[in-house]
Amino acid sequence: MGFELLAGTKAPVRVWTDPHNIEPQAAQQLRNIGQLPWVEGVAVMPDVHFGKGATVGSVIAMRQAVSPAAVGVDIGCGMSAVRTSLTAADLPDNLASLRSAIEAEIPVGFAQRESAVNTRRIRGLAQGGWDAFWNQFSTLDEGVSKLEDRAHHQMGTLGGGNHFIEVCVEQGGLDDGQVWLMLHSGSRNIGKELAERHMAVARGLPHNADLPDRDLAVFLSGTPQMAAYRRDLWWAQEYARRNRAVMMAVLCEVVRQHLPQVSYGEPISCHHNYVAEERYGGVDVLVTRKGAIRAGTGDLGIIPGSMGTGSYIVRGRGNEDAYCSASHGAGRRMSRNQAKKMFTQQDLMAQTAGVECRKDSGVVDEIPGAYKDITQVMEQQQDLVKVVAHLKQVVCVKG
Repeated sequence: MGFELLAGTKAPVRVWTDPHNIEPQAAQQLRNIGQLPWVEGVAVMPDVHFGKGATVGSVIAMRQAVSPAAVGVDIGCGMSAVRTSLTAADLPDNLASLRSAIEAEIPVGFAQRESAVNTRRIRGLAQGGWDAFWNQFSTLDEGVSKLEDRAHHQMGTLGGGNHFIEVCVEQGGLDDGQVWLMLHSGSRNIGKELAERHMAVARGLPHNADLPDRDLAVFLSGTPQMAAYRRDLWWAQEYARRNRAVMMAVLCEVVRQHLPQVSYGEPISCHHNYVAEERYGGVDVLVTRKGAIRAGTGDLGIIPGSMGTGSYIVRGRGNEDAYCSASHGAGRRMSRNQAKKMFTQQDLMAQTAGVECRKDSGVVDEIPGAYKDITQVMEQQQDLVKVVAHLKQVVCVKG
């Protein structure tokens, strides 16, 4: 489908779903964003839903400005995936031991590593520049100086919420049955701390006094506040990328220990909570993707569903009406609290049948029924991405 315009905004707000089906709170957020004087345009993805300040599933192009709340607190959150040489026939009938081994090697939830990960000893981690990266910590906002040790110990850890690690099997096509590894995580506590500090600073700036929502407070180019935010933002985005790279390397080692014959292709990695400098229609803009991936022509991306449905590897079509973007997943159709009230542990077990995963009350809020239909979400963005592979998880590790 193409886009529809959301009525009642100054800047164009283009929507890749039925505007009438957007929850009222999210629609109001989009109108608030479209009224900001710095906004060039907004692209609304089919997984759109209410968020803090800005809607999740939105792409905001601003001229000489950026809103830290529109980026969100999990700076650099995103996905990584790698295709293996294995097929479904190579996997054991009982996947419980593989799931346990993953959980033993990669801390989840609030857990961190007992000692900082030794990146030089991780097989397959083709990523240098670690000393230079960590040396930049001293340049970050001075309020996080005491968190450096924690940041080291959380490198290579999953976190909680909707973050996950999966073993998936490709569905249909020429590679039916091919096994993929996939994970979803971001910048952990350090990204959250940096984001919240800058959001507080932005809310107190005079030019943000009359905004329709103070959570949309922006930094302006040429100011020390913008310079400080962009410095910390770029570092946190890099932290998130490296965090996923470490986990993927460890995950590959765990699978190799169980299935020594495995080999791996080139990993795919994409942020879906981040800022990038881009140019559209001859205008330089700062593009904030909050719950959206870049889908430039030929770009490989990852669009997951939920812990009981499926995921997609996609290739971007470069649709500039959407600022070369696509959805970051299925998107929630209800809040976590609503999900806990509506669904039971028995519902979770039924909806995740055939998946080796947690099935306790602690993850009921992540039940597939709390998310939109990923098949419909993909149908609504056929002009944004082309499907390369359709995956179905057989193991899912949650925080």
